[in-house]
Amino acid sequence: MGVLLACRDLTRRYGALTVTDSLSMEVQHGEALGVIGPNGAGKSTLFNLIAGGVRPDNGRVIFDGADITHLPPSARCKAGIGRSYQIPQPFTHMTVFENLLVGATFGANRAEHAAYDVSVDVLRRTGLLRRANHRAGALTLLERKRLELARALVTDPRLLLLDEIAGGLTEGECEALVETVREVHAAGVAIVWIEHVLAALRAVVSRIMVIDFGRKIEDGPPDEVLRSPRVREIYLGVAEPANA
Repeated sequence: MGVLLACRDLTRRYGALTVTDSLSMEVQHGEALGVIGPNGAGKSTLFNLIAGGVRPDNGRVIFDGADITHLPPSARCKAGIGRSYQIPQPFTHMTVFENLLVGATFGANRAEHAAYDVSVDVLRRTGLLRRANHRAGALTLLERKRLELARALVTDPRLLLLDEIAGGLTEGECEALVETVREVHAAGVAIVWIEHVLAALRAVVSRIMVIDFGRKIEDGPPDEVLRSPRVREIYLGVAEPANA
């Protein structure tokens, strides 16, 4: 498949606090990678480093063979990196359709007619077409989560960063959203997904990376990683017996 994203020794500090600590990772073209770890482990900071919201103190971000470490978020978006946020951040006083038009026009440099067409298509794919003319601020939680996904998709990403998009949903809502994510992945989009809802994550990803205190501690197939005594203790809070 080849490497789409490579993070090399990424370090980010805030004063005396090291949030990511020489963290390296790779994502292949078309791969789905899950990222887990306790709160405060540095997961969202990793996304900010990849998407360009913050710059590393050390290390590099390589996307499709190009060093993008010093590119602004807008340039990374146009290069093919889309993301959602843990707390949805729509333009609340704009309609759902207008929210997508912004991304389709400015995130992907599309002309007006093309932006309209792709926005309608993404609304259909994410189950939001019937809500197209409703204000984004009036949506339910599931609809806001879908809008986060839709806003990222209209930028035509090759790499999609999902930040706890299943959090707060009912089981049925979560299953519906997971199915949409699976369809996106099946279309060839690489995904890196931070998620605490492990059932949702395991339904999509083929590999899980675990980070703690900004360091990668495990990386491999989901079942293998989740059986690791170290992961069970750090992430799941299940300590192995001393004589195990």
